[in-house]
Amino acid sequence: MVSVVKKLLIVDDDREIAELIQIYLSNEGYQTATAHDGEEALALLADGSYHLVVLDIMMPKLSGLEVCRRIRKDHEVPVPILMLSAKAEDMDKIMGLMTGADDYMVKPFNPLELVARVKSLLRRAYQYPKSSQAGGADAEEAVDLGPLRIDKSTHAVVLRADGRQMHLTSTEFAILHLLASHPGRVFSAEDIFQQVWKEKFYESNNTVMVHISKLRDKLEQETGDKFIVTVWGVGYKIEG
Repeated sequence: MVSVVKKLLIVDDDREIAELIQIYLSNEGYQTATAHDGEEALALLADGSYHLVVLDIMMPKLSGLEVCRRIRKDHEVPVPILMLSAKAEDMDKIMGLMTGADDYMVKPFNPLELVARVKSLLRRAYQYPKSSQAGGADAEEAVDLGPLRIDKSTHAVVLRADGRQMHLTSTEFAILHLLASHPGRVFSAEDIFQQVWKEKFYESNNTVMVHISKLRDKLEQETGDKFIVTVWGVGYKIEG
């Protein structure tokens, strides 16, 4: 099977930072391009050929938040987005994730960590191998949840009644598949983070909470049911 070289877009109005990121990602074998404002980024993304976007928040013409909103609204294929910001406050991070970003890094950042985050997002979005999928080898290939079929082989969540596909990010899909594959089991935020992000969890990390909130909203909009139950002080589950 021929491996497709992943095409990445780096969006930052600071040309030195954009060039630094481009050097590190190009050295990993990725095809890269840069944009230096939001409008230029959207123009490049219009052809749907990019596999991931590294997106700065503070930019001229259109902010990274607005670019992220438009990507999530206009693109049927949910391209992964790694958001960058000089703002380290929790509310800034929550805003970025609620807008639709899959991950968030604060400047200044370690370029090697950025490369690791990019690789993790690409694995989650495009490879999704059964052996390394969150939940382990016992996670089912396809899982039914109410009116939904969650299919790991096609990375799709489909309404069985009419075949319509829900538009989830790769992170939202991974969380939903993890919980739905183990009905009744409670996963802590730490469990979910370590199995989906494959990184060390920090107690103040609210990334899981934000993604769960977005996922619930999408589930309720499509089915009328949020499905994911909060077990206060413990974690999250889908009822068996």
